[in-house]
Amino acid sequence: MSEDKLTRIEREKLRQRGEILATAVKLFSEKGYHNVSMHEIAETAEFAVGTLYKFFKNKEDLYKSLMAEQCSTFHTALMKALKEGNDGVTRLRNYVKTKSRLFIDNAPIIRLYFAETSGVNSNIRTGFDSDLRKQYNNLMNNLASVFETGIKNKSFLKIAEPYHLALALDSLCNSFLFLWLESPELYPCPEDPDTILSILLKGLVNEQL
Repeated sequence: MSEDKLTRIEREKLRQRGEILATAVKLFSEKGYHNVSMHEIAETAEFAVGTLYKFFKNKEDLYKSLMAEQCSTFHTALMKALKEGNDGVTRLRNYVKTKSRLFIDNAPIIRLYFAETSGVNSNIRTGFDSDLRKQYNNLMNNLASVFETGIKNKSFLKIAEPYHLALALDSLCNSFLFLWLESPELYPCPEDPDTILSILLKGLVNEQL
């Protein structure tokens, strides 16, 4: 249901939940997951602590909801990128550009995920990792389909299986983005997606030699 069809009370609940999650991201990123309490989140967000428990069972549930929603947002944006454009190369460029933008715009929560996820309750982590794996597999299958279509219409050479090409491109993106995450000044993220794409599409060997 779109937000404009919700009642005033439902819209207010969505607003409150969004403010709580935004505050949690800020505090978790600044202090670390284990150093922040539900009371501190409530106080910083200017809500009674009971309001937080109306939305989340505990801090682990809040964290899981935060990460699950963020991953779902990433997944939706990347799937949309793979469907835009009239040819395979354009769709691959859209994928690389969208993934870079998502990393840059959401660096705090990405840093939080890699820094803290291993430390949350194992039951929470197992369920979250399972959902994340399903989304990742779905995304890689759709990325592979771009390569598969390109191979069928002869715009791409079949230098490897489509799924392997999808994994290769995604790994290239991650390598650049993780370096940027570690040190943006030392490893700036390429603005031109072809900086990354050309490594895969143009290859390394000079056939004229």
